[in-house]
Amino acid sequence: MLVLGIESSCDETGVALYDTHLGLLAHALHTQIAMHAEYGGVVPELASRDHIRRVLPLTRQILAESQRQLSDINAIAYTEGPGLAGALLVGTGIAHALGVALDIPVLGVHHLEGHLLSPLLSADPPAYPFVALLVSGGHTQLMHVTDVGQYAMLGDTLDDAAGEAFDKTAQLLGLPYPGGAALSKLAQNGDPTLFRLPRPMQHSGDLNFSFSGLKTAVLTLSQKHPDPADHADIAAAFQLAMTDVLSSKSLAALKATRSKRLVVAGGVGANQQLRTALHAAAKKVGATVYFPELEFCTDNGAMIAYAGAMRLRHGGYAAGKFTVRPRWDLESMEAPA
Repeated sequence: MLVLGIESSCDETGVALYDTHLGLLAHALHTQIAMHAEYGGVVPELASRDHIRRVLPLTRQILAESQRQLSDINAIAYTEGPGLAGALLVGTGIAHALGVALDIPVLGVHHLEGHLLSPLLSADPPAYPFVALLVSGGHTQLMHVTDVGQYAMLGDTLDDAAGEAFDKTAQLLGLPYPGGAALSKLAQNGDPTLFRLPRPMQHSGDLNFSFSGLKTAVLTLSQKHPDPADHADIAAAFQLAMTDVLSSKSLAALKATRSKRLVVAGGVGANQQLRTALHAAAKKVGATVYFPELEFCTDNGAMIAYAGAMRLRHGGYAAGKFTVRPRWDLESMEAPA
């Protein structure tokens, strides 16, 4: 089965072709970072308009790269939610239009399920079951994954997610959009031990997260040390505090589920310090950590094509309505039959 995947939930347009026998054939991504940087954040209307301009040219590009025709596609998977309503409508509209024209199934995919399954695109994918640390945009969650569509929430963020805390902290330090990547780069030049920041809920006894207090602590610290020369040290201290919390909670989740496999997915999963810390921590308890390839940490069409293909393979397709879900709880999804 050849599945076309379309991702348009926010500020990146991703398109991919996934073959259930041959694997990922081609994928292409256009990021809107340069466009939104002028405004210091994503402008929803501009994001939607840019998706309209990009989806079809990117689709033609991957068809040419994989030497396939539209008529070869057996199904289309698109991001139904969560995300920006206008941006989601672009991918939904094009997917359904192509589905009608080609008379093939069209399947709405949960954006976070795409991230959750993205490490399975790697050359060395994890086996089920596993614990997943999902750190994408406004979400920081720990899930116990036993199969496609079988997800049990272990812990969730009570306020700011990790990605939001990265971006807001970067803004406090006067860094350009996108803040998270800029902060990580700045932290490489800092001393993480010079300043001490709190580790919110690290010893709370549960698997939930809270990062608003960490952000507030950075604000207080930056006001006491306004000299830009201190910013690299503050960034490093923040990144270390974040890494400590994510690592300790992940290890606690492994212990609670008696699992030896940890999957990390989402944009923050590209952070090198987090990768190093998790690998070291997991090794101490005899566990293995799996990350998606760096190109699949951000939003992309490959993860949507793959998630759609797995749903279809497991009998998870049902004729869908033309709809988008800007808010959509991953736990509310039904497992494939």
